[in-house]
Amino acid sequence: MKAFTFNRHVAALLLGSMLIGASPALAETVLHRGNAGEPQTLDQAHTSINIEEFILKDLYEGLTIYDAGGKIVPGAAESWTVSDDGTVYTFKLRDNGKWSDGSPVTADDFVFSFQRVEDPKTAAGYANILYPVKNAEKVNKGEVAVDQLGIKAVDARTLEITLERPTPFFLELLAHQTALPVSKASVEKNGADFVKPGIMVSNGAFKLVSHVPNDNLVVEKNPNHWDAANVKLDKVIFYPIDDQAASIRRFEAKEMDLVYNFSADQIDRLRTAYNSQVHVSPTLATYYYAFDTRSEPYSDVRVRRALSMAVDRDFLAKEIYSGSQIPAYSMVPPGIESYGEPSRADFAGDSQLDREDKAVALMKEAGYGEGGKPLAIEIRYNTNPNHERVATAVADMWKNTFGATVTMVNLDVSSHYAYLQEGGKFNVARAGWVADYADAENFLALSVSTNKTFNYGSFNNPEFDALMKKSYEERDPAARSKVLHEAEALLMQEQPVAPLLTQADLWMVSDRVKGWEDNAANQHLSRFLSVSE
Repeated sequence: MKAFTFNRHVAALLLGSMLIGASPALAETVLHRGNAGEPQTLDQAHTSINIEEFILKDLYEGLTIYDAGGKIVPGAAESWTVSDDGTVYTFKLRDNGKWSDGSPVTADDFVFSFQRVEDPKTAAGYANILYPVKNAEKVNKGEVAVDQLGIKAVDARTLEITLERPTPFFLELLAHQTALPVSKASVEKNGADFVKPGIMVSNGAFKLVSHVPNDNLVVEKNPNHWDAANVKLDKVIFYPIDDQAASIRRFEAKEMDLVYNFSADQIDRLRTAYNSQVHVSPTLATYYYAFDTRSEPYSDVRVRRALSMAVDRDFLAKEIYSGSQIPAYSMVPPGIESYGEPSRADFAGDSQLDREDKAVALMKEAGYGEGGKPLAIEIRYNTNPNHERVATAVADMWKNTFGATVTMVNLDVSSHYAYLQEGGKFNVARAGWVADYADAENFLALSVSTNKTFNYGSFNNPEFDALMKKSYEERDPAARSKVLHEAEALLMQEQPVAPLLTQADLWMVSDRVKGWEDNAANQHLSRFLSVSE
């Protein structure tokens, strides 16, 4: 009996020492990220929404990146110089920059990647983001050969990019997901399959391990990343949950560390329960309704203006978003230093009652509403409780003001935007635009007639297009800002888009997460985060 007891103790000690020795390997540091929807794509050339961006920027690294505070810093390029006239950028790539397969990241990879985006055969929806690069627009329209794009490899570690004209925000464009590189060798070998787990070769802080659509997407630390020693996470699991209530339940059950875009009507309750873990961060983003100008009555500026005027934005901001967003009367949000105060719609200063009176008169003049043709409106929006509440409120406002019959259609976020970007017909559609870079042009260019991807309502106004063209040619910053203000004033007069709210980003951030910084760019790369028990 005594011998048995002794052996049992020895066995216990041995087992304990084995567990202690194994614990570092077993104790993975994992960040669980709620991501508000299933990505349409993991191909840089076809990405368009921020739930894709969050994943792609963990997997890939552009020439420049956003740091934890939302500031532009060196990424795959360790440094750069700019010519005196502001049109030639020369980037020095990092000597220790590697792809996840261990091969070097070269200037040729960036040349290949940029050419791939602009090649019309690729049909990249966001090709225009790189239009400041010399000949990019001509290449994208098939007017000149792809090899005429203003980008070249001076040597394996030196990349030269020539621009059409000085572009103050060019370094910010390079941090956009469209400008993320792909491995030339991988794409040429694997074709469209280069995005798949087990095949993808990436140069970011993480590499793709698995992807179960509508369930989870897993990335693991990339040991070949140049800054791997400072990446504190072993794994990040993205959960594509567009059910906001379900996301919050999983956060409260400690199953998720981050939740993006939760329901605003929960703010007060969540603040009471979780205090500083609730983050409401003002951002450069506009929540708007687009009108399909291709068909009546939305081809009539009087109808568009009347519908926009009748929307009580104060109600939306206070009652639906609990003060987390502010009423908007300009397409460009406030807070862009180079632009100043945006050009607001001429009815912005009127009381809501006065707006409604003017709206009724305009609608009557257009021949709709009481005593005129009946007004039947369909509002499209992407599935989300907040968007549903906004659509329901706006429908009620239009019904009460004009006697309109309003119906609603919703699709998941991927299907909703795919429908709009592919030119689907609609009456009124909910959309949101988050700044790709801090410049007014980024918001105003959405309504240029040649923007086939994001000009959802097919607005076509030669005067507006001419002003935007003039802004691209203007070298003086003050004069350029003046032209952009004129363009926005015209846009707000025409109302092909009705800005409703200036957005804030709503995040739940567990107190386990360290390194989080709220920022207007809404950039939160996992490589700058850590988790603690």
